[in-house]
Amino acid sequence: MQQSAQARLDIIRRATAAGEPYELVARDDIRGPIRTFVNAPQTLRDIYTEAISDETFIVAGDERWTFADAWRDASTIGHMLVHECGVVPGDRVAISMRNHAEWMLAFCAATSVGAIAVAMNSLWNAEEMTYGLEDSGAKVLFADRERLELLEQCPDLPDLTVVEVRHTGAPRADLNLAERMAAIGAVPMPDVAIDPQDRALILYTSGSTGHPKGVLSSHHNVIVALLAWELEYGTLAERSGIQLAPPEGSSHGPATLLGIPLFHVLGLHGVFLASFRSQRKTVTMLKWDAAVAAELIERERIVTFTGPPAVTGDLVREARRAGRDLSSLLTVGGGGAARAPEQVRQIDETFHTAIPNTGWGMTETNAIGTLIVGPDYIDHPLSSGPPLSVIDLRVVDDAGNEVSTGERGELQVRGPSMFREYWNKPEATAASFAEDGWFRTGDVAFIDDDGHLHIVDRIKDLIIRGGENIGCGGVEAALATHPAVVEAAVYAVPDERLGEEVGATLYVSDPLDADELRAYLAAHLARYEIPRYISMRTEPLPRTGSGKLLKRQLRDEAVAELGL
Repeated sequence: MQQSAQARLDIIRRATAAGEPYELVARDDIRGPIRTFVNAPQTLRDIYTEAISDETFIVAGDERWTFADAWRDASTIGHMLVHECGVVPGDRVAISMRNHAEWMLAFCAATSVGAIAVAMNSLWNAEEMTYGLEDSGAKVLFADRERLELLEQCPDLPDLTVVEVRHTGAPRADLNLAERMAAIGAVPMPDVAIDPQDRALILYTSGSTGHPKGVLSSHHNVIVALLAWELEYGTLAERSGIQLAPPEGSSHGPATLLGIPLFHVLGLHGVFLASFRSQRKTVTMLKWDAAVAAELIERERIVTFTGPPAVTGDLVREARRAGRDLSSLLTVGGGGAARAPEQVRQIDETFHTAIPNTGWGMTETNAIGTLIVGPDYIDHPLSSGPPLSVIDLRVVDDAGNEVSTGERGELQVRGPSMFREYWNKPEATAASFAEDGWFRTGDVAFIDDDGHLHIVDRIKDLIIRGGENIGCGGVEAALATHPAVVEAAVYAVPDERLGEEVGATLYVSDPLDADELRAYLAAHLARYEIPRYISMRTEPLPRTGSGKLLKRQLRDEAVAELGL
């Protein structure tokens, strides 16, 4: 093990020893032994209330909230949920909108009164929106204009109370949030008893087949992820001199740009929730636009920015083109998909004051897993870094036996941030865990001599497009509903900006126009799931002797034909 890797472990051991703020203790979790923080806040509500101050928290266009303002407004919404919507602990409160401030306020309110916040994908179509609301059994839905219009295409859900946000007079809405908040005024957050292991959050993630799965996590699952990041970043200065906060006496404080959706763990955990304990200003964007992002970084003196490779690549190009003052940036983080080594180098060269970082994590791990920062990342751009302090990783062969260092196999993970279950899917939950409680990630990986993780392939039939997981089986199922499609094989096609795009090879019974097929699919799939590349043939697709489609062959043929 190299000296720097050992130095990191020594610092973490000291920081997590008995009596230290980040003290770790061994406990038996629902699936086996873990290490967790003994001094962690008990609930997300504690995270919010401990952060109350007059420091600026949310910046949304011309509007600003301090941490105290945000808690005041969240308390009003919490009162509405309990006393006007009848929400009790365990009820599901869905949020479906762009990154409005109300998204964050509604999340704080729901999780503070014991409800389970359901962070719905705002890119879903009406069919997917209906599924999410029905599957979660949501009692309340907070939705903005676009989602309210989409709701018009959904069947009636009689037990659902719809709260319209930044819109007035939507036919399917029951309450207008702004009107109700004005009428209620400043009131205390309802007093509700919440346990650290109580359910707090459902995030939907695409599996390799069928509908997305609701990933259910507890308050402690989420909180421990936030503390694991805190600890890791806190060790950077001691071991390498890297500072990720403005220097003392600076004219601006910590600030981050929320340029990715809040329905992703990267946006929800890594940007929004991580801002409470650090008293970090969070500047929102409703839609990604690199030019707008550069202007906000300059104006608001943004210190940290995180996004998938497609987004950080856009920012690199904009920084080179526009010539704005982006000197406040200290870190450009990544996640959701692997960066090309060239982009790591470009970030280092383009942002003279900022360092690149990335990591590996999943919705199921509440975003945490590994982290690699600065010079270590620049020197090892294909690595995802070492595991965080509470995370255990192992790589196993087909028989479930742990392989040697450097040998490839399936990556498995365990730790206190692991989700509780897939909502309403006990079979899928059971299948995702090995008998000894380790979670099967579906990633092919190896761990090197320094303990760094390297992801090399996927076992699961997934496409990662700009950080969005797309289940090939779900796209194939939608294609199969078209009367002219006899067989469909869906696969990942390389894409310079997004990492991967959706490709499909079809066996069709009749001539079919690709654009007409895409228009048909718009009723069944979200826009980002619709295949960009479509190849059609009038004979059966090739299969193995056991009847499985030869997807790798079809993908290779398509990539060669496209010249990619």
